[in-house]
Amino acid sequence: MPNGAHALIQTLVDAGITTCFTNPGTSEMHFVAALDTVPEMRAVLALFEGVATGAADGYARMADKPAATLLHLGCGLANLHNARKGKVPMLNIVGDHATYHVQYDAQLQSDIETVAHNVSSWVRTSKSTAALCQDAADAIGACIGPPGQVATLILPADVSWGEGGVPMPPPKITPPPVAQDAIVAAVAQALQGEGKKAFLLGGRALRAPALMAVARIAAHTGAKLFAEVLPTRIERGASLPPVERLAYLAELASVQLNGLDHLILVDAKAPVSFFAYPGKKSYLVPEGCELHEIASSRQDVLGSLEKLSRAVGAEQTAPLLQSPKRPGRPRGKFTADKVCKAIGQLMPENTIIVDEAQTSGIMLPMYTAGAPRHDVLTLTGGAIGLGLPCAVGAAIACPQRKVIALEGDGSAMYTIQALWTMARERLDVISIVFNNRSYAILNVELQRVGALGAGERAKAQLDLKNPPLDFVRLGESMGVASKRASTTEEFLAAFEHALRTPGPHLIEAIVPPTMTGLKLRVLPHLLQSLANLPQPIARAIKRGIAP
Repeated sequence: MPNGAHALIQTLVDAGITTCFTNPGTSEMHFVAALDTVPEMRAVLALFEGVATGAADGYARMADKPAATLLHLGCGLANLHNARKGKVPMLNIVGDHATYHVQYDAQLQSDIETVAHNVSSWVRTSKSTAALCQDAADAIGACIGPPGQVATLILPADVSWGEGGVPMPPPKITPPPVAQDAIVAAVAQALQGEGKKAFLLGGRALRAPALMAVARIAAHTGAKLFAEVLPTRIERGASLPPVERLAYLAELASVQLNGLDHLILVDAKAPVSFFAYPGKKSYLVPEGCELHEIASSRQDVLGSLEKLSRAVGAEQTAPLLQSPKRPGRPRGKFTADKVCKAIGQLMPENTIIVDEAQTSGIMLPMYTAGAPRHDVLTLTGGAIGLGLPCAVGAAIACPQRKVIALEGDGSAMYTIQALWTMARERLDVISIVFNNRSYAILNVELQRVGALGAGERAKAQLDLKNPPLDFVRLGESMGVASKRASTTEEFLAAFEHALRTPGPHLIEAIVPPTMTGLKLRVLPHLLQSLANLPQPIARAIKRGIAP
């Protein structure tokens, strides 16, 4: 009979989990050895646990099925947090000391269950080889959902090496229910009544089939379509319905939502501010606006929207679709906006954009709105360092598609090891690092939170100038073809070369921060004034700051 590790891998493969992102240690060696006995499992080595978990996140978003990770005596918290917030299915296998060794409190002994519960919806330590594969099947069922979840199976070393493992069949997945008749009738009544209406879309509501369904309803009833601030995956571009993402800055999101009488949630939560700010609202649903939910993350989103479409008589209504439009080739002084414009002009059809550009990517949605159809993956939990690993996973899930990862310089340094995995696996990823030598988003937040007395010592904590980061040398040292661009022409040449040349590329874009000097000092006062301005003026200011 196979040992526990072999039976576990066979159970995963039989359930369709055929990719495992690994960052192994001593306790996982029997799992590593067993990989040779189950060739259907692809193992992808990462040099840091946060890369493994971030890659599994990106893989699941694009493959529509979970990947596994193999971790050692702990788990990559930041990127598991992002997966949890994005409702991304992922199965972590975390090696632990042998069950009889735990009592000795060895140097690497830790309370893995407590750590895992912070970022996992399902956690279990397997107690025996005989129980292992049933535990794995339970974990697979939990992570597939709906909703998708992070599941963590803790694998003691002796359970892994023990003989007598028996692979288990895939778990039975119960189809999610559609919205109840009474809910559909209430939402239909709100849509057909007086007042301003809008949908707030998240999760699977931002995929093409659901987008087409909700766009027909919107066209029929006059409702507006919003997307949550940081979608797990949004399909967009020419021939798809345009959806306006809520702004990251709460003051701008309030302008977008102002005046609504009905807000209908579809696989999304009610909008709230990312952080608390002195004297500002945390809950962003306008006063007097009635909140509805047509489908939660546990329900059949597409089926619920189609049911609502029938209820309002929108089945034959033509949806509003985005017309094809490229922004033109950028010229002049090199800025982050010129990078975004170049992407909109040159990106091929079916590109996957992983967006962790932070302040440098503000113009990206505008410049890519009419570009050929593409997917955008975002920083769902706000924990930086996801972009490069997520691009690894997306490229492995979709090897025929070009992946463009947009990274801030500070964010890139959290998981820079992902470049090595891109080179090792020869992934078709273009990593664009905006090097403005600053944690620019935190300079904005320093102003917004009203922190008084911030002098040179305080500002030095947000500055990356000394010593300067050299991403070209970092990329080349890990096997990735890398170029630096400090002019618009240099960037266009490097980007066009990367687009036509398969394999991993890195472009270091030397750009100034988007918000500096007077603009940075004025921003908090401008944002504070929005609530008191006439709506047409407030909306114009919003479009100027974040189109």
